[in-house]
Amino acid sequence: MLNNIQEFYSILPLVILGAAILISVVIEMYSENSEKILPWFSILAFGSVAVYSLLNLEQNLEVLQNALAVGGVVNIFWFIFNIGAAIVCLLSVNYIKKYGTYFGEYYIIIQSSVLGMMLIAGARDLIMIFLGLEIMSISFYVLAGFNRKRTSSNEASLKYFLLGAFATGFLVYGMALIYGKAGSTSIDVIAQKFSVLNTDVLFLVGILLFLIGFSFKIAAFPFHMWVPDVYQGSPTTVAGLFSTAGKAAAFSALIIILSAFFVSSGNTFFKPYLSVIAVFSMLFGSIVAIMQTDIKRMLAYSSIAHAGYMLIGLAAGNSDGIAGIIFYLAAYTFMNLAAFGIVSIIEGENEANLNIDSYAGLGSRSPVLAGLLALIMFALSGIPPFAGFFGKYYVFIAAIKADLTWLAIVGIISSVISIYFYLRIVVVMYFKSSDLQEKPVINFSEMFGVAISVVLVIALGLAPGSLINLITTFFKF
Repeated sequence: MLNNIQEFYSILPLVILGAAILISVVIEMYSENSEKILPWFSILAFGSVAVYSLLNLEQNLEVLQNALAVGGVVNIFWFIFNIGAAIVCLLSVNYIKKYGTYFGEYYIIIQSSVLGMMLIAGARDLIMIFLGLEIMSISFYVLAGFNRKRTSSNEASLKYFLLGAFATGFLVYGMALIYGKAGSTSIDVIAQKFSVLNTDVLFLVGILLFLIGFSFKIAAFPFHMWVPDVYQGSPTTVAGLFSTAGKAAAFSALIIILSAFFVSSGNTFFKPYLSVIAVFSMLFGSIVAIMQTDIKRMLAYSSIAHAGYMLIGLAAGNSDGIAGIIFYLAAYTFMNLAAFGIVSIIEGENEANLNIDSYAGLGSRSPVLAGLLALIMFALSGIPPFAGFFGKYYVFIAAIKADLTWLAIVGIISSVISIYFYLRIVVVMYFKSSDLQEKPVINFSEMFGVAISVVLVIALGLAPGSLINLITTFFKF
């Protein structure tokens, strides 16, 4: 009885969010004020889960017949997902009114997607990973096309769905081969047998297919083809969710699987694949981003480059690399949410003001927004003392310790290239004049969401060691 009570309390974040989804459905069905109630109810639910997760880091349990882990790093991921989703809800309150696309299911689908992310991050079984991934992915396909009056949004949703289904095929075939050879879907059991299975060709093909499936989800080269069109066509706030919490969830699955095998294999099987796609992701994303004139497409290509930086930590295959990735994911989540949040505020009706040239003179028209966007551009480019610098620093140091100095050097070269397209935004805002005198309309909820993101970016930059120490304390490598 005591164990059952303890298990219930350990999965309480999942229970709270599941209950919130059901309550939200009832509110949408029966309340005439659901449009006003649901965003704030969702924020309350996400905030409650985030706080509870952070206060129970020390649990470190495996529940539901060892299919799900809770506590420690899992709860850190849960905190990132829920705070990120709460910020997206704050940014969405007025954004969806701007396009006249309020539909009751919007916040319910966001809640469902976060529930899927939480299952992925806590999974100790391949079936649990697949279940969480599909809950998240199906929610994302719908959210991508939520501005259903726009052709580009419908196109983004269809492309995302078709390519996502294709990637899921790789994932399922990979899991089938792994199960066929290991005789179990338990990650712990597979890890125990890895020293025997690592000479089996079919098993290694299964692992490769699994990695390919998640390479699509993290938007790594050459599985990035969906990213620019989907980010551009999706609602701006939704694109922010895709590029942050969604990416963090996909990386959490890779961390779960690969960290379980690192000890057995010494990481020799994964270094070549991870190193190659890291190099191509960084260079391709940074170089192509330079040529973009649409700010959402520029952020899309930059997200490909950032996936490459994080893959350096996976290629390193040591505890420093894993801790560096988790820190990077936290920092990147808040940096990108702030960027997409400011873009959503400036964006006009019918996709106006999305061209980079439309930001000319913003420094005089809206000094606050221009200042915040400039700060975020500095952070994304990796300029100290912001969080983006320390995210790259930790993964580069991990690569050097793993004798992958060349990979860290490529990462530094890519970072130098990226400075150009990030600082170009700053130059346009402050050093180019514009005939446009219209000031962006700033609402409280949007500004509050951006402010939270900016404060967290600054806090992580000023005290990076606090999060790194927290991660290394609870991460068992």
